[in-house]
Amino acid sequence: MPISLKATVEHFPIAGAFTISRGSKTTASVVTCRITEGTVSGWAECVPYARYGESVELVLSAIELVRPLIEEGMAREDLQEAMKPGAARNAVDCALWDIEAKRRGRTAASLAGIADPMPLTTAFTLSLAEPEAMGAQAAKHAKRALLKVKVGTADDTARIRAVRKSAPDSRIILDANEGWTADNIAAHFSACAENGIALIEQPLPAGQDDILAGLPRPVPVCADESVHATQDIKSLADRYDAVNIKLDKTGGLTEALRMRAAAEALGLKIMIGCMVGSSLAMAPAVLLAQGADFVDLDGPLLLSKDRSPGLRYEASLVFPAEASLWG
Repeated sequence: MPISLKATVEHFPIAGAFTISRGSKTTASVVTCRITEGTVSGWAECVPYARYGESVELVLSAIELVRPLIEEGMAREDLQEAMKPGAARNAVDCALWDIEAKRRGRTAASLAGIADPMPLTTAFTLSLAEPEAMGAQAAKHAKRALLKVKVGTADDTARIRAVRKSAPDSRIILDANEGWTADNIAAHFSACAENGIALIEQPLPAGQDDILAGLPRPVPVCADESVHATQDIKSLADRYDAVNIKLDKTGGLTEALRMRAAAEALGLKIMIGCMVGSSLAMAPAVLLAQGADFVDLDGPLLLSKDRSPGLRYEASLVFPAEASLWG
């Protein structure tokens, strides 16, 4: 039966603006990949990320290059060699997971060896702003079990204190998005320890990780921009305590599962993160996140409007996808 692949672009307005140390955006532009065989189809979504040299146009071009191979029946395992890690491979890989589950009348969870996926506590992200505004954001969401707070300026101490004061009972992840420096990182680490921060993501620019190897870390530090695929992990194990695995970085669920196993074998904590996208982008990540130490899959909560049907979010929980969405 003939196989077809189609990739399209969709735009989801963000509720307000999403601001990190590198800038702000008001729209999430995603690429959706759909693979169809007869009456069965599978789909998935990726979020091109300019930080990694990606754009919607480049992702579409990369998917188009492998379209003939997919339509000839390329297996998901072979895709890992045919495409490099990144958003484009993520969309194709996760669409292949979806169609494989539907062809076989099984769930993607069972194909991944996950017997009974459970709801997970997910972080909710607060955008970077002035300390008073960030304190107000934290107060609004203080009932959430886990907050992820965007920082990354020359002096974030007042921001850290304002958020902790406004959300005294929440666990807090700080994400500096490479915004700190060798000159201010020790002071920021001290502020994090004083305010009971649970995890610090990517404090320094990728490539400057060697600074962390000789620096006391009073709070666990998580690699994000510094880690993309399985081969990156071993070289970072002496300077990070955790790794943030994102499907758009690894290039799909297939590689992400391998990466998680490799990180766990080295004793690293696991964080499963996301770009700002719809529930379709989060659905396979919820499987990957089962049993993880930190889960940050709040992308749809940051949108003005999600897909329908979408994932179920209730209080601080995100629930596994129904088959009508993915998997």
